[in-house]
Amino acid sequence: MENTIDTKKEISRDKVIVRTSIIGIGANILLAGFKAIVGVLSHSIAIVLDAVNNLSDAGSSLITIIGTKLASKQPDKKHPWGHGRIEYLSAILISLIVLYAGFTSLTKSVHKIIVPETPDYSAATLIIVSAAVVVKIFLGSFVKRTGEKVNSDSLVNSGKDALMDSLISASTLAAAIIFLITGKSLEAWLGAIISVIIIKSGIDMLKDSISHLLGERVSFETAQSVQKCIMSFPEVMGVYDLIFHDYGPDRLNCSVHVEIPDTMTAVQIDELGRAVTTKLYNELGVIMTAMSVYSMNTSDTKATAIREDISQMLLSQEYIIQLHGFYLNDTEKLIQFDMIVSFDAPDRLEVYNKAVKMVEEKYPEYRIVCVLDSDFCVSE
Repeated sequence: MENTIDTKKEISRDKVIVRTSIIGIGANILLAGFKAIVGVLSHSIAIVLDAVNNLSDAGSSLITIIGTKLASKQPDKKHPWGHGRIEYLSAILISLIVLYAGFTSLTKSVHKIIVPETPDYSAATLIIVSAAVVVKIFLGSFVKRTGEKVNSDSLVNSGKDALMDSLISASTLAAAIIFLITGKSLEAWLGAIISVIIIKSGIDMLKDSISHLLGERVSFETAQSVQKCIMSFPEVMGVYDLIFHDYGPDRLNCSVHVEIPDTMTAVQIDELGRAVTTKLYNELGVIMTAMSVYSMNTSDTKATAIREDISQMLLSQEYIIQLHGFYLNDTEKLIQFDMIVSFDAPDRLEVYNKAVKMVEEKYPEYRIVCVLDSDFCVSE
């Protein structure tokens, strides 16, 4: 049933992305045509460059459509987790197109600074550029808002680019007004400034898209939501070691350690795992791939007291941010637990060794087994 629901969600999401992209293509082609004609007739390099930028935006929307279609392919033998990350590659391609447009326009602008041309603005020119500003504001807001709603980096990048274009067009309009009032042409210089803005935007988009492709740490809010959902089960006494794997937008998988009473049977643990998996997917859309367990002493007051003592002692140390998975086996004289040391520590291994030594000195009659864990999603 989960696969059916997931497929329906993907189809609905894909339709929204494709429809939004088609709207973007149509609007940008129309704008590019009008701006190109106006730019050539008025000898305005800034307007011509703006037209070229609109064509690159149309190309970006086309790439978004292709990327969405490819990403929606069902899992196969070679790619059992699906093809969702293709969307991140699409976002990278869009970023590269933006960068290319920026560097190309910068080259042309510098040439116009060296070999200037006097622009010739008309009332029609100003009206078309003004209309373009309004259209780009509405288009950019719509595309960006839709991208955020359906979790599409490609749409968000296209929306941001369109909003930036509206600012660029407004700057072009300002330059035209300045020329009509003062007779001073700032076209080439404005083109250079526009080019730098486009290049910076492209670099920022590229960095974000590559970061997503590499695998980012999930937000603290997402981790908290997952933890809260699992903790809603009365048998669960703690949730730790949340590890997330991102296989594309809305394809978030996770594995987790849960702390449960040492009195639970295998059947009860199995039932708990199935119930947690179902609730996590239905409420948050997160697929739980594995649930490991920590057995917690529930009837041994001595173990409880030692656990609290060790916790207070170690958590008071700098860079130690969590202890979990504590279990005391008095018959074997064994104490075991996991400890998370912050990535901010200059030397995490040194902090770990110091902590273990403190516990060994406090409880010399026990063998201490401590696992050094990483801070995947504990801190903000």
